[in-house]
Amino acid sequence: MFRPRAQIRPRTYPPLLFHPLGGCGEIGMNLSLYGYDGHWIAVDCGMTIRQDLPDQPLQIPDVDHLAAHAMVPSAVFITHGHEDHLGALAWIWPRWNCPVYATPLAIEMLRAKFSEQGLRVDALKPIQPGARVAAGPFGVTFLPVTHSIPESCALSIITPRHKVLHTGDWKLDERPLIGAPFSAAQFQALAPVDLVVADSTNADVEGHSRSEAEAAEALESVIRECRGRVVVSCFASNIARIKALGAIAERTNRRVALLGRSMERMVSIATQLGYLDDFPPRVPANDLGYLYAEEVLIIATGSQGEPRSALSRLSQGRHPALDLLADDDVIFSARAIPGNERPIARLKAGFKRLGVNVHDEHTDPALHASGHPAREELRQLYRWLRPKMLLPVHGEASHQQAHRELASTMDIHVPQLAKNGVVLSLDAETLVPSGTHHLRPRLIASRMRPGERTNPVSARRHDKSLSIALNVLPTATGWTRIGQMIWDSEISLPLDEDALADWLDERIDAITAETLLQLRQQLFGPLREWLHERLPVSLEIHLQLMPADPQPEYEVRTAP
Repeated sequence: MFRPRAQIRPRTYPPLLFHPLGGCGEIGMNLSLYGYDGHWIAVDCGMTIRQDLPDQPLQIPDVDHLAAHAMVPSAVFITHGHEDHLGALAWIWPRWNCPVYATPLAIEMLRAKFSEQGLRVDALKPIQPGARVAAGPFGVTFLPVTHSIPESCALSIITPRHKVLHTGDWKLDERPLIGAPFSAAQFQALAPVDLVVADSTNADVEGHSRSEAEAAEALESVIRECRGRVVVSCFASNIARIKALGAIAERTNRRVALLGRSMERMVSIATQLGYLDDFPPRVPANDLGYLYAEEVLIIATGSQGEPRSALSRLSQGRHPALDLLADDDVIFSARAIPGNERPIARLKAGFKRLGVNVHDEHTDPALHASGHPAREELRQLYRWLRPKMLLPVHGEASHQQAHRELASTMDIHVPQLAKNGVVLSLDAETLVPSGTHHLRPRLIASRMRPGERTNPVSARRHDKSLSIALNVLPTATGWTRIGQMIWDSEISLPLDEDALADWLDERIDAITAETLLQLRQQLFGPLREWLHERLPVSLEIHLQLMPADPQPEYEVRTAP
């Protein structure tokens, strides 16, 4: 009797899904979801400051759709302690109620945020660099990298079928002031990988990023030439820069003071973890007036022109503890985040009106070292990893495109440029879109203060609303609109997009505003009237202006 042969079918695996909710096509607010076989994890959960809106509210990722689509993560993995990677978690975590894995410095920063919000801190799980965590079908390993904050890590994400590297923020620094140099061996051991989800921030800049040691040497050279008070502004999270400034103060016979609540908090956390054990004793801000000017070195927050910062108050002569005088010196040791160029320019103009000497990237490019890889560093990493595919993230569209072009010169396939809200499916040798979720702006109505609790509020407050997002570019006489206009509403509207775009172009070109805030203030009223005259319903209008300034190129040195 004939018996058919048993057929052995090859085992099938589900695809790996990637769903970015922030950090693609923009700088900041990084949040990425990975899904496999019905299980989801989140990588980072950052926020951004909306300097184009009144009171500079915080914006956090929109996660409203996750529960309805069974995409709520069972674990969160934080790559490092910068606010654009963890600053939103205290507001979003109550919706997820899951473990949060991060290195000790990031955990302590989150512990302070969770405590201020009255949240449980037992969900915060400190992980040492190099450790591996299992979360459902995912195996996640924290791989230490060099960056502008200690304990930064890339994440090796393994499923039964896929091998992915999520780089986070990184650079190749052979002379870091804190921690070990970048290790090539741990990345060579991963090769080949199926996909690299990679930082694009400096993908349009040729050469190699500057070492933290070089920035410290440049700072000391400038400070030695200063004869009055010295104020150095840097990011509070740059512990290595703060540590270097403490040592410079001792070598130049100056006393150190800190200005700014975030600076005080970060120095306290870093000291608790042993990173600033040799930091010199600090002078209380209220005692600075008793010291000779040549004895003072102040480390202050506010390098991005934040209006309530210590540096902003000093530039306006409104700081309660100190007045800067002619021939004092202010050193900007931080990059200008895209969109903040104008408030930074106003800040510097304020110091110049006081007769204060301003040192920045224009007077000495070495005063700051970028924490992100330039093109030669990207090439080196990809030679180690030998990736089959690359997905550029962590940057504006121009940076992602530059990253794609670099990859093409190395025969690395870049099938997609990720956009916030899209769901990408990695299956075998393909990476294709499998869906899109429309994301709404989520704003925190006011800045948080210790002990206060506030819930995030949507930029849309009722069902009949219309949101419009525009990319604008500063010109010699004002602003101009570039790129595609994006609009969305919960209800169907007979909106003539071409007519609206033409009206916006004409109106924006006619406005002479120095800042995004002024542009929005002058544009919003006429826009609301234009829409009211042409639409059959009364709507709440939400206007989002996004700056499209080019990246500064002074943060890296050119290739030899």
